[in-house]
Amino acid sequence: MDLNELLVFAKVVQAGSFTSAARGLRMPKSTVSRKVSELEERVGAQLLQRTTRKLRLTDVGQAYYEHCARIVAEAEQAELAVTRMQSAPHGLLRVTAPLAFNFMGTMIAEFLAGYPEVQIEMVCTDRTVDLVEEGFDLAVRAGKLADSSSLIARRLGSIERVAMASPRYIQERGAPKSPKELAAHDCLLFGAGASGNVWTLHSGSRTAEVAIRARLTVNEPDMLRAVALAGFGIALLPNTHYAKDIDAGRLQRLLPEWSSPGAPVNAVYPVTRHHSPKVMAFVDFLKERWPHKV
Repeated sequence: MDLNELLVFAKVVQAGSFTSAARGLRMPKSTVSRKVSELEERVGAQLLQRTTRKLRLTDVGQAYYEHCARIVAEAEQAELAVTRMQSAPHGLLRVTAPLAFNFMGTMIAEFLAGYPEVQIEMVCTDRTVDLVEEGFDLAVRAGKLADSSSLIARRLGSIERVAMASPRYIQERGAPKSPKELAAHDCLLFGAGASGNVWTLHSGSRTAEVAIRARLTVNEPDMLRAVALAGFGIALLPNTHYAKDIDAGRLQRLLPEWSSPGAPVNAVYPVTRHHSPKVMAFVDFLKERWPHKV
């Protein structure tokens, strides 16, 4: 079966003449006529009655055309669906990000509101996901990236940790006026082991290294935040994560000119997803909305 014959036949019937059909199909009239003749020969029946004034379907041709018209319409709908999917964000978007990136929830909700034909499956994990092997469209990753020829990275922004404390702690112990004064305060340390008991802070071209006294050491950022909120010390917390605590007055930013060196944050996706509208729309959206410094 030659589907081109079916298409040409249906278009001839719809156009009402070989000339009009040839114009619409951008084919020579002789080719259109030949395709219809070959179709009639293949099915063993006359489908069109040809006169000098107009074309008319035979009874067999009418029955055959009804089936052909449905096939052609389905094919056109299939092409239209592909075109729409390639031009507008659509379908399931599988994303992975670190566990601590719960602040992205607000951005994701805003994206879903703006792109109603996109569904997101968000998997939060601290392991490095193999995007290609596990079928993910995109990862949001912090820190230095490994070299890869199969992945594309786009910089979204950075995460810097800044000194924060609760109003209760500041009222009881006062606020440090310079990085070196941190040595006299109770500090809450993120990480594990004694190697992290030195905080490195930057302010423009200036750098300060301070040996701090860790009242608490913990490797879970939300637990660190909870102890800071309770007033037990000064913590270096990610600027992207706890801006709402500062806005609400639950925590106060200390040493506002100083912060830890920023860790780059990138959107990473397979090379094969580079032309995917839903991936590109999400990456552009994250880049535009990525939080700035507190």
